Amino acid sequence: MAETGRLRIGELSRRVGESPELLRAWETRYGLVTPERTPGGLRLYSEQDERRVRAMREHINAGLSASEAARLAKLAGDPEPEAASATLADIEAALERGFDALDESAAQAALDRLLVAFGLRQALAEVILPFLRRLGVRWAAAQASVAQEHFASNIIGGRLRALARDWGHGVGPRAILACPPGELHELGLLSFGLALRERGWRITYLGADTPLDDITAALDELAPAIVVLAAMTPQRFLDSADELTALTAQIRVGLGGAGASAALANRLGAELLAGELVDVAAALTP
Repeated sequence: MAETGRLRIGELSRRVGESPELLRAWETRYGLVTPERTPGGLRLYSEQDERRVRAMREHINAGLSASEAARLAKLAGDPEPEAASATLADIEAALERGFDALDESAAQAALDRLLVAFGLRQALAEVILPFLRRLGVRWAAAQASVAQEHFASNIIGGRLRALARDWGHGVGPRAILACPPGELHELGLLSFGLALRERGWRITYLGADTPLDDITAALDELAPAIVVLAAMTPQRFLDSADELTALTAQIRVGLGGAGASAALANRLGAELLAGELVDVAAALTP
């Protein structure tokens, strides 16, 4: 501790769990903190600086870009920050404009505002998942280009993966999430994993095109409460029917995505995960 309640950089570093080098970088790049200087040149940090650093880390862990995290952290204590004043419709429109124009900065900024103002659960249920469904319909009808579809999918996929950081840690039940062999569409599965995480689940994410034998081999080590498989067409499940039947004989398996149906799940000894992803996650019990 320094004088009159001010902290030297080493003490601030210990309190907030960030290195002195990173604190200096955040000060230089984003103006996040405004330390006083002693006659000898030592930085002295205030309680407001400490709050801003903690807020910056929380925003980054929530998937925001560093620049947006810093901007919002500097608004700490403002009862009506800019992000909260925008309506859901405003942000959704800005997001679609950014994607249609292939404008990454605009799309990322809209995602930042969406997550800060409305939180992950509402963002997924009311904006991100409906947008992905509309994009798929537009692409199928040749109303959206391949470039637009790939651009939007890559940006949303990157953000979802950022939000998934450390989602395997904790004490809740574990779910293994994967797409069966040949299935490459995984944004719905990523979204479902995040919705489960919001409900306290631990996630082991194996992603697209996963051999089912590899899942079976990991069961003893991971001890999951459920394995969730998602595919866009029934054939992806049927192509691995023998492996899937063997898997369902050992562990609870849920099937989701456009390719899943009650008849198919019953045939393979699995359960159908049907409905809005956020609702299904809320209803799923260990």
